[in-house]
Amino acid sequence: MKLNDIRDNEGARKGRMRVGRGIGSGKGKTGGRGQKGQKSRSGVAIKGFEGGQMPLHMRLPKRGFNNPFAKDYAEVNTGMIQKFIDAKKLDGKKDITEEALREAGLVRGGKDGVRLLGKGDITAKAKIIVTGATKGAIAAVEKAGGSVEVLAKPQPEHEKKAARAEANKAKKAK
Repeated sequence: MKLNDIRDNEGARKGRMRVGRGIGSGKGKTGGRGQKGQKSRSGVAIKGFEGGQMPLHMRLPKRGFNNPFAKDYAEVNTGMIQKFIDAKKLDGKKDITEEALREAGLVRGGKDGVRLLGKGDITAKAKIIVTGATKGAIAAVEKAGGSVEVLAKPQPEHEKKAARAEANKAKKAK
């Protein structure tokens, strides 16, 4: 066998149906679009259109507020950390970082980091390094003899730009 002999299995790739190519093709004349009407014409994409009636998505009331600047944290409870330490999935003697929590399968997602919550008991003397933590969680870990290190929050982009602009002004002034 050679590389130029390799082929897909028969029927693995199916060609697209060529519509409007004669009556013998089975999809000739109207091309499977039926007769007349807006949807038989070209350039029509009717999503949520209800024949002129006010569409459902417009009839329903708007509710609540979706904050575009909200932080997305993966949340983890102190009780679950203790459970994973007991099950030997986490090493309580080493620093428990966000990477260690992800590798252990304790947290998923959270593009802005991991936040420690205080639900459950913790008895292990562990140093936990996370992006955020509640006062109750910090108190619970410190009561057990451990410590919580909260990482510095990253500076927003507009503040970075302003700081760069000031630094450039200072350079030009010299």
